[in-house]
Amino acid sequence: MATIYQVSELAGVSLATVSRVMNNNAKVSDKTKQKVLDAMAELGYQPNSIAQSLASNRSNSVGVLVSELHGPFFGDMMSAIEDTLRLEGKHTIITSGHSDEQREKESIEFLIGRKCDALILHAESVSDEYLVELEARGIEFALMNRYIESLASRCICLDNRQGGYLATRHLLELGHRQLAYISGPMWKQDAQARLVGHKQALQEHKIAFTQAQLFEGDYRQESGGKGLDYFLNRGQKFTAIVCANDEMASGVMSRARELGIGIPSELSVVGFDNIIYASYLYPTLTTIDYPIYDMGKMAANLILKTVYSKKDVSVKPIFVPKLKARGSSIQRV
Repeated sequence: MATIYQVSELAGVSLATVSRVMNNNAKVSDKTKQKVLDAMAELGYQPNSIAQSLASNRSNSVGVLVSELHGPFFGDMMSAIEDTLRLEGKHTIITSGHSDEQREKESIEFLIGRKCDALILHAESVSDEYLVELEARGIEFALMNRYIESLASRCICLDNRQGGYLATRHLLELGHRQLAYISGPMWKQDAQARLVGHKQALQEHKIAFTQAQLFEGDYRQESGGKGLDYFLNRGQKFTAIVCANDEMASGVMSRARELGIGIPSELSVVGFDNIIYASYLYPTLTTIDYPIYDMGKMAANLILKTVYSKKDVSVKPIFVPKLKARGSSIQRV
C-alpha cells in the first residue's frame, strides 16, 4: 500500500505540501497540486481520513440539525447544504430535533461529540441562552430561520413578517375584506412574525383583526382542514384564507373540495413557502416564495468562509420573500 512519503518523493514536493493538497489548502499552486494528484493516482494512494484529521485538526465534516427529515422544505435545505459543502470536499452529518428542546440539545451535543468542524442549526426549541452558550464554548455554527441579536453574524433568516404582509396584501388588493388566518404554532418565531405581517396589512386597509379570524395550526396538512372546519362551524364569514405554510393551505383546499366549496370561485387561498408541489395543486397555489435552497447554500457558505477560510464566497444574512400569484386566488366580485 502506497504511503504519503512515496507520494511526496514521486511528486518532488515536501510532506507538508502533500498534506495541504489533501486538505484542499488554497496556498498550493495549481501546478504543484496537479503534480501531487498525479502522483497519488499513479501510486493508487488513498488518503486516510483519520490521519488527515489528526494532521489538520479538522474532520472536514459539518453537522446539520433540522426539525424533521421528511417533507420538501427540509429536503431542499439539506440538499443545498450537502451540495455546497461536497463541492469543497466537506461532508455532512445530519440529525433531527423534532421541535423538542431536549431532543435538539441531545442532537447538537451528539454532533459536537462527533468532532464536526462546525454546525448548521435549524433549532426551534432550545433557548437563546443555550445557543449563546454554544458560542461561548467556542462552537462554530450557523443558525437558520431564527434571529438572535447577539448572534446576528451567525444568522441566515427570511423576513417572515414581510412574507405575511405580502400574502394578506395580495388578497386585500383583490378586493377581499373578510379574511380568515391559519397560523403556525405560535411558540415559533416564524409563525409569530408572519401573523404580525398579516395584521399590518389589515391595519393599512383599516380592517380590524379579531381572534375569531384566527386558527392556530401546526404547519401540517391536517390542521389546514381542521382550520377550515373551525371557521365554518363558528359561522365565520370569509371569502379568503391566508395559511402560514403550503401544507396547511393544501389541507384547506382538500377539505374545501370534500365540502363542495369552489376554489377560487367561492374561496381564495394563499400559502407560504412555495414548496415544490404548490405549482402542481389544482388550482395551482398562490404562495410566498421561501428560498430555502438558497438559504441552505448561504448557511454552508457562511461556514466555508468563517471556518474553512474560503475567500471567494459572499454571505447574505437576510432573504426577502416574494409573492407567487397563481390560480388559488382571484378578484373578489
